Amino acid sequence: MNKAVTHRPIAVDLFAGAGGLGLGFEQAGFDIPVAVEIDPIHAAVHQYNFPTCEMIPRSITTVTGPEIRAAAQLSAQQPIAVVIGGAPCQGFSAMGPRRWSDPRNALVQEFFRLVDELQPSYFVFENVKGLTCDRNRPVLAAIIATIAAINYHVISPWQVLNACHYGVPQSRERLFLIGAKNNLSLPSYPLPLAKTPTCADALDDLPDAELFEQLLTAGEVHATLAEPASQYAALSRCLSPQDGTTATDVSGMLAC
Repeated sequence: MNKAVTHRPIAVDLFAGAGGLGLGFEQAGFDIPVAVEIDPIHAAVHQYNFPTCEMIPRSITTVTGPEIRAAAQLSAQQPIAVVIGGAPCQGFSAMGPRRWSDPRNALVQEFFRLVDELQPSYFVFENVKGLTCDRNRPVLAAIIATIAAINYHVISPWQVLNACHYGVPQSRERLFLIGAKNNLSLPSYPLPLAKTPTCADALDDLPDAELFEQLLTAGEVHATLAEPASQYAALSRCLSPQDGTTATDVSGMLAC
C-alpha cells in the first residue's frame, strides 16, 4: 500500500527521537509517513512505536528533501502540511557547558534547509528556552532572518510555552517558533488550560517502592495497581469506563 495515500494532512518529523512530538501531531489528525533520527536506539524505538512510518536513521546533514519524499512515497507535487522538529539544544541550554562552538548548534539551520526543500505549508520548530536569553539572541535573530529568506513568516512575538499549562504534570518550558508560507495566514499559539493535572494526580495512586523489600536485591517486582485516583491517572493507563477495564485487572510492574 502506498503510504502517501491518505486524506489526512501530512507531517514530516525531523530530529524525531522516540516520537513524542510526532505522536502529538498524529493525535491531532496528521499522518507522519517519514521521520529522521540519527541516534540508533531512538530510531529503533521510533520504528517499533510507529511501524508504518519510514525511519531514516542518519544525520540530518546528509538527508535531502527529495530523499525524504521518496522514503515517504510522496511525489514532488504532493503537498506537505507541516515539518516539525526540535534540533539538539545542548549549546543553547541553561544546563551543561553551553558552548557556542558546539557543532550541534548548526543543526538549527539544517532544519530550515529542509523546510525550504520540502516546502510545507507550515513548520513547528521547538527548542530550549535558553535560545531566548540575551547571550543567544543573535542566534535567534539569525534563525528568524533565515525564515524570512526562504519566504516564510513566523508568529510574532514568539512564545515560550510551559507543558504544565497544557495538560502535562511537569514544568517544562520550550520555545516554539510557528511559521507559514508568506501567502498563508499564521495560526495562533494555544491558550493555557484553565486546569491541568498535578504530579499528585499522576503519581499518588502508584505503589510505594519503599514497601517492596524485593527491590533491595532485584530491579523489578510485580505489583497490583489500585484504582486510578484521578482522571489523568486513568488516561495514563489507557483505562476508561467505556471498555469495562478496571485498574485491578492490570498487573503493573514496579521498577526501582
